[in-house]
Amino acid sequence: MTKHSMPVDRSPARARLAYRLIVGLGLLWTIVPLAWMALSSFKNEADVTSPDPTLLFEPTLDNYAGLFSGANNLAPYILHSVLASGISSVLAVALGALAGYGLATTRMRGKKHVAFWIISTRMAPIAAVVLPLFLLFRGAGLIDSIPGLVLAYLTFNLPFAIWLMSAFFAEVPPSVEESALVAGCSRWQAFRHVVLPLTKSGLVTTFVLCLVFSWNDYAFALVFSGPDSQTLPIAADQLVTQTGIDWGQLTAIGTIVVVPMIAAGLAVRRWLVTGLTLGAVTGE
Repeated sequence: MTKHSMPVDRSPARARLAYRLIVGLGLLWTIVPLAWMALSSFKNEADVTSPDPTLLFEPTLDNYAGLFSGANNLAPYILHSVLASGISSVLAVALGALAGYGLATTRMRGKKHVAFWIISTRMAPIAAVVLPLFLLFRGAGLIDSIPGLVLAYLTFNLPFAIWLMSAFFAEVPPSVEESALVAGCSRWQAFRHVVLPLTKSGLVTTFVLCLVFSWNDYAFALVFSGPDSQTLPIAADQLVTQTGIDWGQLTAIGTIVVVPMIAAGLAVRRWLVTGLTLGAVTGE
């Protein structure tokens, strides 16, 4: 067989085509519902409830205005969500970095079993821990309070942060810290000024993921919050009543819940992608 008559291997081209099709379908599956929800939030009641989908309509801000007027004022719910999710995520990253560093650098028997036990507490269903936490929080006076929600979110975010950060610290070569110690740094100075900056992508990734988990939480907020601490998912639930569903305001509040997290992910996408493809896949 001559050189010109040799068959051409088309498998790489087919693999790329299949990959693009899968990615395209995944994007459609993810983006279309979100885009339709955002589009519907600008429709009037007739267009939202119409059995025939409409792409051409006269946009209105009535649904958003209704969320911030009268008894439906959404501002306190937004404030509660920002405080509870933000504080719990910061605490989870701070404590998770310290514990993860210790887990990654300490030499001890059964370290992998300890790491698995830590992440297994994150795998436990929320229903299994709600009652014990409720009894503890009620005794401590933490029901219907932001500190109570922060601690509730921390019970699930902290194990995840420890496990994730330990994987990032394990990627840092020991020689880097040893060089800092030889140069005269204390163990804390070496951790703070040398090791921690090298895991910036891990810190950002952990913070964003913990923030998303807390921001979107419904179960903990339903059990532990009250009139003085209810969050956005609870506000959305209150729009579903026995008399009907306000679809316009529901799509508006759904957009308000989703957009900040998408914006946060896009703002830190460089560190997020690096983090998810580095230490996150090697958890020990």
